[in-house]
Amino acid sequence: MADALVSAPVAASAGVVAAALIVVASKKVARIKRDDILPLMGVMGAFVFAAQMINFSIPGTGSSGHMIGGVLLAALLGPWAAFITIASVLIIQCLIFADGGLMALGCNLINMGAMSCLVAWPLVYRPIAGKTFRKGRVFLASVAACVVDLELGALLVTGETELSGITSLPPSEFLLFMLPIHLAIGLCEGVATGAVLCFVGSYKPDMLYEADHVAASSKSGKMTGRTKTVIGVFAALALVMAVSFTWIASSDPDGLEWSISRLTGSTELAPAVTPATAIMPDYDSTFAGVLGGLIVVALLWGFCSILFRKAQSRKNAEKL
Repeated sequence: MADALVSAPVAASAGVVAAALIVVASKKVARIKRDDILPLMGVMGAFVFAAQMINFSIPGTGSSGHMIGGVLLAALLGPWAAFITIASVLIIQCLIFADGGLMALGCNLINMGAMSCLVAWPLVYRPIAGKTFRKGRVFLASVAACVVDLELGALLVTGETELSGITSLPPSEFLLFMLPIHLAIGLCEGVATGAVLCFVGSYKPDMLYEADHVAASSKSGKMTGRTKTVIGVFAALALVMAVSFTWIASSDPDGLEWSISRLTGSTELAPAVTPATAIMPDYDSTFAGVLGGLIVVALLWGFCSILFRKAQSRKNAEKL
């Protein structure tokens, strides 16, 4: 979402909710006992950052979409680590690349992060996928969860815009455009997510997050060679996408911009305000993807390292 859609009260309310979710997620992540969690969060953060830069065209619409990646992250990391990861991606996109409004950041964290990691994954993906790996169920769960995630996000954007009351967008007509186009985007993301998770599950099934798998990995103590291979594959894919995004990304407006243009004739309601921290607005460099991915990795690594150190210090203090 851009700032032009959001009023100050709605932005403040969403910001408080998003901040509270980050606090809760941080406490949950600090308790995770997986040796692979920190490198996996970093690499997957870079992968999702790069994937979100590549808009794919929706045939016959003149619109495009991009992956959110929350369901994929939650399946590999668990919901709370996934939320921290996607929050890091969205924050870096906003502050460094002016992608998404600064005032609308709280809304974007809820619409894209919470809806995918904390709603669609536990309520849709997990029940369908089940507790044992089966390709068909994982693929179906991925498609269903991504569709629900995108539709909930579209519904929230429409509701937040209407509550803000600073645009002339008619809510019923806005929703009429938002839901179908995001259904198409959700189906595309679901297919891509299902394909990736089926690959990971075929190679190393216990990487697909389940509570008993986390307990097992906490006892094993070390990352296996297969885990390192999966991490290496995602790192390589992130690098390829980060370098090639300028050549393969669609120039068509995304689902939100397309919906706005259908109602107003323009993809923007007001000139975008670039944050002072933005060093590459609109990813205006061939190296933007690589730089962004590295910043996401550094942010996640530093932030989570602090969380884990504090958690360990508390345990040591309790022993004394």
